[in-house]
Amino acid sequence: MSVVFYLLTTLGGYMVTSVLLLKFPSLLHKRKQQKFRCRHISHRGGAGENLENTMTAFKHAINLGTDMLELDCHLTKDEEVVVSHDGNLKRSTGVTVHISELNYCDLPPYLPQLDVTFEKDCCCDGGEDNRIPLLREVFEAFPETPINIDIKVNNDVLVRKVSELVREHKREHLTVWGNADYEIVQKCHKENCNIPLLFCFQRVLLLVGLFYTGLLPFVPLREQFLEIPMPSIITKLKDASKMSRSHKFVVWLADALIMRKALFEHLKARGIQVYIWVLNNEEEYKRAFDLGATGVMTDYPNRLKEFLEKYTH
Repeated sequence: MSVVFYLLTTLGGYMVTSVLLLKFPSLLHKRKQQKFRCRHISHRGGAGENLENTMTAFKHAINLGTDMLELDCHLTKDEEVVVSHDGNLKRSTGVTVHISELNYCDLPPYLPQLDVTFEKDCCCDGGEDNRIPLLREVFEAFPETPINIDIKVNNDVLVRKVSELVREHKREHLTVWGNADYEIVQKCHKENCNIPLLFCFQRVLLLVGLFYTGLLPFVPLREQFLEIPMPSIITKLKDASKMSRSHKFVVWLADALIMRKALFEHLKARGIQVYIWVLNNEEEYKRAFDLGATGVMTDYPNRLKEFLEKYTH
């Protein structure tokens, strides 16, 4: 009887402490501080309104008042850091070649029209700007704008070069970087621990596991930004009639487990910003902010701007 009583009181004490620290994490953890807080984030500069990852797209988003630019980086053969999502340029330029195989001056231009990845059956028509830019150009053009950098390949030189550019332009306080890959994030942190980190996929899984076991409030976190997809948008991008029952269940389960207001509120109380991607309509925007997301990443900066102008919560 005494053993059962001991176990019950111990479990009860753990649960009460966990719930308390979940609500008030500052009792145990020092709140993280960032120089910026972003609600409006332009994915690839706004891939639904201009050709993705171009200077025109970035300028358009900035002129609309976006809080942050999201972009992707690769390394050319002559070790220039370029802004491009794909390593192989077949989709974006029509030329089957890897960026790493060409010098910067030999990179082909973007196609005049590109698919919008997170909008079903939708293309974006480009203007005159079809050039793949350098990361340096983006830093020079927007010195005061927070930038979210996805390091697309596990390459030590790329990580070092990006870090050097960030230092050179004195924007460690305006940059967040990382990737879904654990090794890349490890290298980023080792190269420059002053640049805020994104959670990688492995750490997101750990985060969710800690949340549901009640351990999260007790565990220190080095990352400053949780950047996650809203799983339910998969059903919008795919033909639902062609999705298997098990596939639909997995999507539903992932959405139910990850899109949790209590989780987001706890992270925000610890100074960790929560960005949800890639959302492109009012229903998705509203759900994200109602759940407590600090920011939303979109292909349509105009749509998100109009939504935020009338959204109250």
